[in-house]
Amino acid sequence: MYSDLTNGLPFMKMHGLGNDFVVLDARQTDARADGTPALPKVTPALAQAIGHRQFGVGFDQLAVITNGAADAHLTFFNADGSTSAACGNATRCIARFLMEETGKTQLHLTTDRGDLAARDAGNGLTSVNMGHPQLDWDEIPLAHQMDTLELPIDGAPTATGMGNPHCTFFVDDVDAIDLVGFGPGIEHHALYPERTNVQIAQIIGPDHIRMRVWERGVGITLASGSSSCATAVAAARRGLTGRAVRIDLDGGTLHIDWREDGVWMTGPSAHVFSGVLTPSFLESLT
Repeated sequence: MYSDLTNGLPFMKMHGLGNDFVVLDARQTDARADGTPALPKVTPALAQAIGHRQFGVGFDQLAVITNGAADAHLTFFNADGSTSAACGNATRCIARFLMEETGKTQLHLTTDRGDLAARDAGNGLTSVNMGHPQLDWDEIPLAHQMDTLELPIDGAPTATGMGNPHCTFFVDDVDAIDLVGFGPGIEHHALYPERTNVQIAQIIGPDHIRMRVWERGVGITLASGSSSCATAVAAARRGLTGRAVRIDLDGGTLHIDWREDGVWMTGPSAHVFSGVLTPSFLESLT
């Protein structure tokens, strides 16, 4: 994926249940022959510009694929330019892309969250092990020591880390909650020094949850893989469900299974199109 101000910058647009991503593949071009980077450094300003839905391409997260110690390394940026150590749906989308490219049915990926395993689940579905949940206050992180099962916030939500922080509220009816009005205040709550993703979840049955999400640095999204994992873990910890659940989001359904080796997430993915950011667009950002 060679890029400069003359050739433009190739990208892929993908989504998992409507949670959409711009993906930059820098594996083959980490450096030019003279040692200079072939891919422009992804700064907060560049991420924000690409992520703008009117003046750029638009995305919930930006993902960069680079060479790593395993099959590939993934780095994630939110639409506001901030970074995230984990992005479940993007990881699943990229894993499917890499499987189709290589013919492999199992992958070993690295992220700032840690090492993640991915595998072909059949019928076009992909499973990713998002690792063990972080349940201690300082790992999530929270501002000070407290019980993470029920936070001292109205509604007694549960805090969970999945490489990024989460705050899960269990409610009687998710559609009755004004998420636009509710989400920002919780995202920026003083108990979360790095801000947080916010979920509102409704228990449908012992293995079935309806959930909506406000993503940190993004806003309302149609789906979120790490939020689904966090919600499944929170529900199981509170005795509301078992450890294997179906989660219905605004964009579709994910299956989450909290096992001994980590939290497995299974769902569909889509590579919608590939394109090139024009030299004039890139030049306008310099």
